[in-house]
Amino acid sequence: MASRQATVDFIVDQLAPVGPITTQRMFGEYCIYAKTKVVAFVCDDQLFVKPTAAGKAYATGIGEGSPYPGAKPYLLIPGDKWEDGEWLTGLIRASWPELPVPKPKPAKKRR
Repeated sequence: MASRQATVDFIVDQLAPVGPITTQRMFGEYCIYAKTKVVAFVCDDQLFVKPTAAGKAYATGIGEGSPYPGAKPYLLIPGDKWEDGEWLTGLIRASWPELPVPKPKPAKKRR
């Protein structure tokens, strides 16, 4: 089941205080970027945040789940936590420094 655009838009609006938030649609699901780093996925209208030590400490009591088959476990954020923009923003701000910087894409070969 593909995620709805309205779900993604709501989460992005809640995360606006973090700074530049962008999304990329991938196979009917969405990847969420904060300042160029991948921070979360929206799959089947569920929010999965990349786990970090600081994020897990911030989100005590939050369970884990896999956004897609074969994926490592992510923090599975329940829908009621999406409503609390301050909490959600705090989670991303706690997690962001520990997330890896994206690898540069190789230059396109000229023909």
